[in-house]
Amino acid sequence: METSEVNATLTALAPAGPLRLDRDIDMLRFATAGSVDDGKSTLVGRLLHDSKSVLTDTLEAVERASRDRGADGVELALLTDGLRAEREQGITIDVAYRYFTTTRRKFVLADTPGHVQYTRNMVTGASTAELVVILVDARKGVVEQTRRHLAVAALLGVRHLVLAVNKMDLVDFDESTFTVIAAEFASAAEALGVTDHVVIPVSAQLGDNVVDASTSMLWYHGPTLLDHLEAVPVGIDAWMQLARLPIQLVVRAADYRGYAGQLASGVIERGDVVVVMPAGVTTTIVGIDTFDGEVALAHAPQSVTVRLADDIDVGRGDLIVHPRQEPRVVREFDATVCQLSDRPLRAGDRVTIKHTTRVLKAIVDSVNYRLDIETLAPESADLLGLNEIGNVHLRVSGPLAIDDYVDDRLTGSFLLIDEHDGQTLAAGLVGHAIRTKPGGERP
Repeated sequence: METSEVNATLTALAPAGPLRLDRDIDMLRFATAGSVDDGKSTLVGRLLHDSKSVLTDTLEAVERASRDRGADGVELALLTDGLRAEREQGITIDVAYRYFTTTRRKFVLADTPGHVQYTRNMVTGASTAELVVILVDARKGVVEQTRRHLAVAALLGVRHLVLAVNKMDLVDFDESTFTVIAAEFASAAEALGVTDHVVIPVSAQLGDNVVDASTSMLWYHGPTLLDHLEAVPVGIDAWMQLARLPIQLVVRAADYRGYAGQLASGVIERGDVVVVMPAGVTTTIVGIDTFDGEVALAHAPQSVTVRLADDIDVGRGDLIVHPRQEPRVVREFDATVCQLSDRPLRAGDRVTIKHTTRVLKAIVDSVNYRLDIETLAPESADLLGLNEIGNVHLRVSGPLAIDDYVDDRLTGSFLLIDEHDGQTLAAGLVGHAIRTKPGGERP
């Protein structure tokens, strides 16, 4: 992957959704996914257009581009297909981010690619999302790429899923076609443990059930897509999370020593007793500094510099947490990985692991299994190829303080990087880990 892709992937592995104390702030991060030509970009374009979220000059530019292509009317997909290569080919090959606001909510959306070879971009777009909209063509129904995107969304811990059955106008708005597709998707979602999902019949081209209710599908009594996006519960209360502060930089001055980083989750306060991991040393926070000055309290995702009561050995890659809420410290663990490189991942590979701000050497001890996308069942494998999802056992060169991904999306995720050329090989999600004592010793 290029450097820009690596940076995007690192950013994507941040916690999903707004971790907030201010309950008046209401923002939803969501992504779209689906197979090629299912209409993702058209759906997003319709959503922006019909919700009056497109600037006049932008709309005029799209109208000109549509005329230049010889199209009848406005090609709404051009509102999101921003790259020249995408416009020339009529496909989406990168993650296109858009920001818009309605009277009820703010939105950050990511329109992700449909081609199998760009599944890694879908990982990037969906890993920060609280909701994913998966599209299917009503004429084709649930296909292998639908299952792949469903599996990725489930593995990334996305809280809410929407199946948009698109192009209903091309099947004469037939209710029985919709019902069959909805049942097949529900079965696949259940197999992956996904319980929160809705299915909406839409025509992105005509606008049915995107922003405005359809007059051609009176048999459907559920919400439009925008209605659902505006109503679905969002946000994670930072007070309910475990505090996790990965140290990125030690700040030294004549009479000053602080430890800077961005709070991955939770809340810290001046006077808190804390534990520095992986060493397990206990100390007290005596000050919290921000760009705007000293504060008594900080919460995720704020960037802070903390001052500690004791002169202890703290460096980049350490993790500050509250006592009795420590992550486990491991030297080997099992994890689910999504292969992002066309270079296969094999048992015995020596790699670099990047976990929050900590970087260590590691070995892929074994490839435990690969996920069969069609059956959603594990199958034996000795390697993982591009876009394949599987489970591996890793051994690391030093102690690593980790959480399960289901408990914390940042401290439960990591990247595997080629130690020779710096290429990102895989994005990983921590599963079962071998418990160890502080410092990495086996119990």
